[in-house]
Amino acid sequence: MVTEQATALAAGAASKPDQNSLVCFFQGRYVPLGEARLPLMTHAFLYGTGVFEGIRAYWNPEEKQLYALRVKEHIVRLRNSSRIMLMSEVPSVEEFTEIVTQVLRRNNFQEDAYCRPSVYKSTEAIGVKLHGLTHDYYVLAVPMGDYIDTEKGISTGTVSWRRTSDTSIPSRSKITGSYVNPAFSKTEAMLNGFDEAIVLTAEGHVSEGSAENLFMIRDGVLITPSVSDDILEGITRAGIFEIARHLDIPVKERSIDRTELYIADEVFLCGTGAQVSPVSSVDHRPVGDGHVGPISRRISRTYFDAVRGRLEAFRHWVTPIYTRE
Repeated sequence: MVTEQATALAAGAASKPDQNSLVCFFQGRYVPLGEARLPLMTHAFLYGTGVFEGIRAYWNPEEKQLYALRVKEHIVRLRNSSRIMLMSEVPSVEEFTEIVTQVLRRNNFQEDAYCRPSVYKSTEAIGVKLHGLTHDYYVLAVPMGDYIDTEKGISTGTVSWRRTSDTSIPSRSKITGSYVNPAFSKTEAMLNGFDEAIVLTAEGHVSEGSAENLFMIRDGVLITPSVSDDILEGITRAGIFEIARHLDIPVKERSIDRTELYIADEVFLCGTGAQVSPVSSVDHRPVGDGHVGPISRRISRTYFDAVRGRLEAFRHWVTPIYTRE
């Protein structure tokens, strides 16, 4: 039995493409990922002075089509993040969208994938600053399944680390260096036996998961922290608002206290990586009856149908990658 399992695992590994052979866009060309290399002195490597986006692409086996999710919205946010980091001369939304599409198409994915466009300080220099530096950009894509569980519900724990504030490192920008903060939070939660972290603001209000927006349901109302609670202005978060309107579920944005999560009927996390992930417990306290609640389930099912291009009401979310005769 052990031999059979090992053989099956080896066969599965062999069937996957070599990551280094995947196509990316780097320094103006489409090249194998293994050839895309940066010097050690690159400012973005030394100081985390880059910005990025994560764009999911979903394989629809019935249509034999790969659908990229909310590409324009991600590129708009990438360009906004670039402006905050004093990198204003970047490709247009249309140019970036074409590169993203080409990278996904050239890799011929027939499975779910994750695409990462990034703009970064490319100057090779030591010195902490943002001005007077050159910048460049790249786009890569890799196969990717679930980042965290999306079915049975995850355990979460409030961590001691606080979310970076807008006066420290702005959370509305996906700045590479700022993700050390979520890394501290995620690691603390997991080492304490939880699947994911709940992170508070400096004032003690609920902000996010380690890298996901948070929603709770109380008395049939969907509630989420406002953009002034040091959250990422999530594209999936905005999509949940749209789904809620489609399902006639009321939504409210306001600050949330930690103990409100203990008495919430339902809680879930969402984001490009996380997708829609129901929370089964917070700080060892079951959410509701400890199972995935009915509203979270409805939202999740709608979301996963939408991202694979199966719902006409949400077809504007997705961009088909492969041209069909």
